[in-house]
Amino acid sequence: MPRIFDYANTELEKRAIFYKHLTRLLKFGQERETVDLSQVVLTHHNLKNRGKQAMQLPGLSYPTLAPLSEAGSSQIHEQQKAYLAEIISKLNDLFGGDTTDGDQVSFSTTLANKMMESKTLQTQAASNSKEQFSNSPDLKRELVNAIIASLDAHTDLSSKALSSESIQQGLLSILVGPVGLYDELRKRSA
Repeated sequence: MPRIFDYANTELEKRAIFYKHLTRLLKFGQERETVDLSQVVLTHHNLKNRGKQAMQLPGLSYPTLAPLSEAGSSQIHEQQKAYLAEIISKLNDLFGGDTTDGDQVSFSTTLANKMMESKTLQTQAASNSKEQFSNSPDLKRELVNAIIASLDAHTDLSSKALSSESIQQGLLSILVGPVGLYDELRKRSA
């Protein structure tokens, strides 16, 4: 049964050209569970502001999150406790029993932080092995500089704190609040 086509209709010719080009892009004979988008190119996009809309969660009950615990309430891992015990033991050997463990750890931490500010030591650590770095002649000089800077900073801060009632009040609110002094004292007393 012959079909008669109206060749004056340009839509038919347009479809024929489109399908001819589309056939080259389609890959037949391959059964795929997913669609191959590797040759798709984004040429345009359009964004529209639809204003604020309420998000509806399914169900009537809404999930709740557990609150954060108080500051300073996390537990130190066993490995960290072992490192801390080793550091305290070595500091006790250096300073003797005249100072508290906390003072010794605080002092060594302050020195480490001061020494980390040194650009010379940063460059040497980046360029050398740990053994080479520990033999650096600059290391002892930077340690002495850190001790002096720590002494100056602590003396200055202590003098300011002793001479100002408002600084003392501010320190107390920081210690009791974010530092968690009260909570830590309760733990130690139990």
